[in-house]
Amino acid sequence: MDYKIDATNQMMGRLASKIALLLRGKDSPTFDPARLSGNRIVVSNVVKLRFSGRKLNQKFYRRHSGYHGGLKEIRLREMIARDPSLSLRLAVEGMLPKNRSRSKIMKNLEILK
Repeated sequence: MDYKIDATNQMMGRLASKIALLLRGKDSPTFDPARLSGNRIVVSNVVKLRFSGRKLNQKFYRRHSGYHGGLKEIRLREMIARDPSLSLRLAVEGMLPKNRSRSKIMKNLEILK
C-alpha cells in the first residue's frame, strides 16, 4: 500500500513514530512481525517540520570514528541546514527493530525536501 504524508507543521517525533508504525505494517489486521509489510511511504515538505522547545540547539547527533578524539557532534540546527531529510530518517530508523529487516524496511521510505 502506498501512503503520502505531508510533514508541514508536524512534530518530528510524532511523525517519525507514525511512519515507523506504517512501515512495519502494524496498522493492518494481518500484521506478522516476521514478514515485511511492503508499505511504501512518501514524505514531502520535510523542511517545514516543527520541533518542540529548544531542541534545535540542544539536540546533538554523535558519531565516533574509533580513534582517540574521534567524537564528532553536530547540532540538529546544523543537520537541518545540510540535509533536512536526514534527521527524520534517523528518527524513523531508531524506532524500527534493531535486526536484519531494518534496512529492508527503510528502503520503502522516500523523503522529499
